[in-house]
Amino acid sequence: MRSLAAGVTVVTARDRQGRPWGLTATAVCLVSWEPPMLLVCIDRAAECHGPFAEAGSFAINVLREDQEDLSRHFANKDVDKFAAVAWKDGGTGAPILDGALAHVECRTASCLPAGDHTIFLGTAVVGGAMADADAWAPLLRFRGEYARLARQAPS
Repeated sequence: MRSLAAGVTVVTARDRQGRPWGLTATAVCLVSWEPPMLLVCIDRAAECHGPFAEAGSFAINVLREDQEDLSRHFANKDVDKFAAVAWKDGGTGAPILDGALAHVECRTASCLPAGDHTIFLGTAVVGGAMADADAWAPLLRFRGEYARLARQAPS
């Protein structure tokens, strides 16, 4: 599985008390164009699993190639992940990270157990991208390390 390249995202939600939750995730994928649906897989042992299961909505924040530090921050288990990060509430209430390459807010359509993870299937309700998104590439993970796209000259 380490040879499967993946985009790096921070997936966010709010629990019933309004507390924001987030984690770095690479197990994210488009499921359907019509209706627009995405999925994210979260380890059932993760501290944020319960809050995501009860939230009813979540946001997928796609990280830029220069946001490795932000990815590491949200992968850390021992910090208040939102204290030192610029963000705003999205339309669903899920946190949207300032400076993310793009974001998609989803209403949770279903939660499916899959091995030691849960697949959160969401219907996209709103999304957006940075004004200069075309100037950036996404942050990637490949073989357990961060990676960047190599841009090729136009042919």
